[in-house]
Amino acid sequence: MRSSVVLLLACALACAQRVPAPPAASAASAATAPSDAASPRITLPDRSVILVEVAADDEMRAQGLMYRDHLADDRGMIFLFPQAGEYPFWMKNTLIPLDMIWSDANHRIVHIAHDVPPCKADPCPNYPPHAEASSVLELAAGVAAKHHLAEGNTLKFEGMDNVIVR
Repeated sequence: MRSSVVLLLACALACAQRVPAPPAASAASAATAPSDAASPRITLPDRSVILVEVAADDEMRAQGLMYRDHLADDRGMIFLFPQAGEYPFWMKNTLIPLDMIWSDANHRIVHIAHDVPPCKADPCPNYPPHAEASSVLELAAGVAAKHHLAEGNTLKFEGMDNVIVR
């Protein structure tokens, strides 16, 4: 009997280690976002500062803002790519609507997708920029309009000098 219980516990632990749980979908996720002056941030043309999480490799870019149930207006995620390209985005497993801002190597905005809705069922649609970009900034829906972002505006990237883009 005792060996059966030990075997059951060992199996339960092994299974738990093989299947990672999705990130907590709560305000606690926002707590992992940077918060100090040296942290990665983007200054918008109106001088508002957005503190960003950086997605600079395939794994982070694939995860993105999935499973988040809230994103504060002064928070976002910047997706950095190793080379310019036309990068369509989708909203699979994304629970909140977002604004997506594509920018070129000079951080000039080349396309904005406003209020992109979460994907409710597969297949999820793609949102292409129809322009070459080196980065994509994701913000809570409505933030781009609130700050009057437009194609041709330039964003200021700060605190990302040591980021390695893969």
